[in-house]
Amino acid sequence: MNRTTTAALRGLLTTALTLVPVAALAVPATAAAPGTTVTYQCRGSAAGQTADFELNQPLETSAPATVAPGGALTVVLDPAPIRIPGVVGGHKVKEVRNVKLQVAVPANASYASASLSGGSGLNSTPSVDHEDGDVVVTIPGPIKGGADIELPTLSLDLTAGDRGVIETRLTGSDHDNPGLTFTATIQVGVFPVNAPTTCYPNPSPTLTSTTIG
Repeated sequence: MNRTTTAALRGLLTTALTLVPVAALAVPATAAAPGTTVTYQCRGSAAGQTADFELNQPLETSAPATVAPGGALTVVLDPAPIRIPGVVGGHKVKEVRNVKLQVAVPANASYASASLSGGSGLNSTPSVDHEDGDVVVTIPGPIKGGADIELPTLSLDLTAGDRGVIETRLTGSDHDNPGLTFTATIQVGVFPVNAPTTCYPNPSPTLTSTTIG
């Protein structure tokens, strides 16, 4: 992969990360950490080459300030509409597919349910599952380059434990344990190039904090 292709890959991977459904959240006024920024360490791989980069993702997050022992609380993530880039570095963006974002179920709480609502332009039906202590949002796509999309709203219902603090964090500790994955495809000459990408938050800040009591 030459320098031009690598630069195009890096640019595409960076802009494709606007798919993360935790950006520009609009949630009810409860205990929040406005202005939180998560730095993702990302790595895209294609044709035996890799492109490493950082993405600083501003977040607005919200959760109740307090909850009774055994009480219910809901976290809502409502992304703003975005546009997938059509051209990056002079290369056509063909599509982004298989986007997966993982949100950790916090300690001192248990998973009750999760649901998705709304969304448009995704060219597929998003799904949400509870897997190994994480809530996983999957958008199969393919989402074409240049498309205007709106990601679905995620409602995460939790049940508080007996005592302690419920702290919300994103999943991911390294490229072997990522919290965000997707595949981006760019057109390089006559060849489409697929770039599987892994990302994790580093550092991983506390996004919300709810006291049980």
